[in-house]
Amino acid sequence: MSTPFYVSPQQAMADRAEYARKNIARGRSVAALNFADGIVFVAENPQQTLHKFSEIYDRISFAAVGKYNEFETLRTVGIRYADLRGYQYDRSDVTARGLSNLYAQALGSIFSSTAEKPYEVELFIAEVGDDPDGDEIYRLPHDGSVVEEHRVAAMGGAQPEQLRSYLDQRYRDGMSLGEAVRLGVAALSRDGNGGTREITADQLEVAALDRTRPQKRKFKRITGEQLKRMLAEQEEGASEDQEEEGTAD
Repeated sequence: MSTPFYVSPQQAMADRAEYARKNIARGRSVAALNFADGIVFVAENPQQTLHKFSEIYDRISFAAVGKYNEFETLRTVGIRYADLRGYQYDRSDVTARGLSNLYAQALGSIFSSTAEKPYEVELFIAEVGDDPDGDEIYRLPHDGSVVEEHRVAAMGGAQPEQLRSYLDQRYRDGMSLGEAVRLGVAALSRDGNGGTREITADQLEVAALDRTRPQKRKFKRITGEQLKRMLAEQEEGASEDQEEEGTAD
């Protein structure tokens, strides 16, 4: 009788983590930034129908990278949880922290189960408060751990830490929505060798939680002419800077 093949629990978990990380890294990165009136999400996504960002509840949004059918399943679960809790209790009882705990339990159970493969997804759950101090961003990796982010956050792609470092170095408190979007696009346009490439408005997906919206639902997508104007402001600003430098010479 042959001896059964043995893999230690530590090695099995390490292999599952490596499998999930490699597949998540194949997707395009997502950047999240606080701005004066809320939280904005920026990602390179040329597909117009398969969204990385969506609304979960009044003040809460969902962002994801990885395998689309898996994070779409999680998004649907989150919406059902939020609707049921808001109906049974109160709308204010639906929070980003509660949703993060729900997702952490689901992802953690799947990751530790030997009966199925780990989910190839990473999530942001964000909630906009009445003021900037009340804004919350939670990042949930494939293993179900929960990381609370501040000011800027990044996930997915081959170099999320470098992307986050770029954002953190250039971020400042009180940025306008347009400034935050342009900073996110500038970070996403950098390659691994320090160079840059052009990303047009048609290749972007941008959404925000805006606390100044008069309705209860604070989530909005930024598309079309509005997004093009935001990106054009950057180009105009760069041209003016070049003209000033030339005059100084």
